[in-house]
Amino acid sequence: MAKQSYQVFDITLSRRTQLTPSLARFTFTGADVARMATHAPDQRIKLFFPTARGSLEALFDCVAAVPDDWYAAYRGLPEALRPPMRTYTIRALRAGHGEVDIEFVLHGDEGPASRWAMRAQPGDRLAMTAPTADVENLGVGYEWKPPRGVQRILVVADETALPAAAGILETLAARADRPQVDALIEVPLGDDTRPLAMTAGVRWLPRDVTPGCAHGERLLRAVRDVDLCAEIARLADTTDNAEGQDEPADDELLWEAAATDDGAPFYAWIAAESKVALGIRRYLVNECGLPRRYVSSMGYWREGKVLG
Repeated sequence: MAKQSYQVFDITLSRRTQLTPSLARFTFTGADVARMATHAPDQRIKLFFPTARGSLEALFDCVAAVPDDWYAAYRGLPEALRPPMRTYTIRALRAGHGEVDIEFVLHGDEGPASRWAMRAQPGDRLAMTAPTADVENLGVGYEWKPPRGVQRILVVADETALPAAAGILETLAARADRPQVDALIEVPLGDDTRPLAMTAGVRWLPRDVTPGCAHGERLLRAVRDVDLCAEIARLADTTDNAEGQDEPADDELLWEAAATDDGAPFYAWIAAESKVALGIRRYLVNECGLPRRYVSSMGYWREGKVLG
């Protein structure tokens, strides 16, 4: 059997840093973190939160018994001992120091992840699945794959995708051939804005400046304000748009990755509440005429369901 690209790591909270009122950074250590890898600024991982006595120990025992299929081991646990699993982004990995940073949105006791984060203290233990350094990068677990020569990028994120967006902007700021970038970031509060690696082209969209503002409303407005329709129309002569433009009328289309080549002139990365991400994607494709293959849109969560 081929070696799995992800494995389960035993991690312990080392320190907590409050970044803004709604976002905190948690730094974890562990004996095997030196073997962890990350391949992109939006590298997805899973965290497992204990809710029953011995639930993490049971998970580690099952994984040890089925080392080549952590998910089968997890599903094989009795439901009472199966720790809740949530998806997060590696914000930073310092494998040489045995440290990994994960950033949490804090939203009270609404779900097991936020509930844990509100009370977590150094020494608290979690389990994490993450890529391993001794397995070749298979291109899985992330969607930030911009065309090599792209000159125009749109990044759209709500607070759940802010850690990934911040990492993306760091990679873009480090490029000698930096493309033109618009980054639109919606957050709960004005006090949630913070310095990022890039400032030009970054627009913060706090919801609290507009009483009663629905989640994603400011993102949808801001994308229209960029006036991409005219800009994308100018690309029409250089893009083959024969694959059919209209997005399917399917509200379950929660995750759609771009399929561009290195000659693509435009790349959009969208991560937010699922209907918001889909609405922005449909605007770009159906109204602006952007080829579908130039857009990666990800529903990081769904309104009405437990966020974490």
